[in-house]
Amino acid sequence: MPFDFDLFVIGGGSGGVRAARLAAEAGARVALAEEDRMGGTCVIRGCVPKKMMVLAAGFTEAKQDADGFGWHMPELVFDWDQFRSRLHDELDRLEGIYRANLAKAGVTVHDTRATLAGPHEVALASGETVSAAHILIAVGGRPFKPDLPGIEHALTSDDMFHLAALPKRALVIGGGYIACEFASILNGLGVEVLQYYRGAQILRGFDDEIRGHLAEAMRDRGVGLHVGTELERIERAGDGYRVICTDGSRNAVDLVLYATGRRPNTAGLGLERAGIATGRNGEIPVDRYSQTVVPSVFAVGDVTDRVNLTPVAIREGAAFVASVFHGEPTTVDHSLVAKAVFARPEIGTIGLTEEEARAAEPVEIYTAAFRPMQNILAGRAERVLMKLVVARQTRRVLGVHIIGPGAAEMIQMAAVAVTMGATKEDFDRTVAVHPTMAEELVTMKRPARTG
Repeated sequence: MPFDFDLFVIGGGSGGVRAARLAAEAGARVALAEEDRMGGTCVIRGCVPKKMMVLAAGFTEAKQDADGFGWHMPELVFDWDQFRSRLHDELDRLEGIYRANLAKAGVTVHDTRATLAGPHEVALASGETVSAAHILIAVGGRPFKPDLPGIEHALTSDDMFHLAALPKRALVIGGGYIACEFASILNGLGVEVLQYYRGAQILRGFDDEIRGHLAEAMRDRGVGLHVGTELERIERAGDGYRVICTDGSRNAVDLVLYATGRRPNTAGLGLERAGIATGRNGEIPVDRYSQTVVPSVFAVGDVTDRVNLTPVAIREGAAFVASVFHGEPTTVDHSLVAKAVFARPEIGTIGLTEEEARAAEPVEIYTAAFRPMQNILAGRAERVLMKLVVARQTRRVLGVHIIGPGAAEMIQMAAVAVTMGATKEDFDRTVAVHPTMAEELVTMKRPARTG
């Protein structure tokens, strides 16, 4: 009995949409189901609107800097309602592009929830059941909130783009990149921000020197960052909230944001009906070709909990199509993936941290810390930090870490060199572009330390 489709994709985020479109363009009969908005976490409630908020938050700093360069203007007044309206207009536009591209490729779209009904069957919330030769799960992740008294009062990152008004005082819980980004955004928009993190330092897994630099910079910008601090409960207090910590401290805030990470969105997906068991964190285990233990079922993106970044999900979706529909077995290298943290200041990083590299082999560490040109006349003390981690024996650059204005843009170019296996001498013989911050990456001649 023939299948209704060659491929059924569950999830309309970046990875699922890319896979559906490429498979359809290859001649496959493809359907896709999305229960929410097309575009998924990144486009609708993640990277894109968050970056817009980062840009908005930067104008306060730009006004301060302008004064130092001789420009005098009235005080800036931020209109949240106008920004939110413009932001959602842009999200609508992007969602329209996603839908148009799927339609152009010939993908059948179901705007409803879909779950697995078997190795080759998908059940739609509309009551229909369809069959497919292959099923791709790309449902992403969902925000996590712990079980503690008053947690119902806390928002998640998904809620931050729909606020009726900006709070005067906010508490951000978490020390990962989402928490640091939203603490920085709210601070830049004029909100009084507290940030609590239970660990010893924010951004676990990033280079220690970079982590410390960001923590210091955020505090200097006015974020009340407290590490080694846990929230015990949230109590309603008038129009706001009282937050009580395990150390007994109490603070009054208008908003509590829980940004302690996301979890694979596998609850109620029907995986057991297809014979698939999830991992410890709810993730779908897959092999390097994104195939589950059931040969007809594949999964890509955050639901697999490998490297939870949009460009990785897109690569995984494309590799799946190449493997299954073009007969070209293709994998994704998860070992070298550039990352950006859009805190203020922002971070760009690729490769091994100093700590990881030292544990593996003898290394040389090159660093440059300086005030960028725009900070000098502006009267800002904040410094940029750039760092190269180099293998002493092979001379290969194992890691590049940058914190400062434009770090994300710079790391994209540095990632090309690191991915190609560039050595320190390759960096050294590259002629600097002057005057730029990025030139420091190719002018560091002596190691700051070895080990």
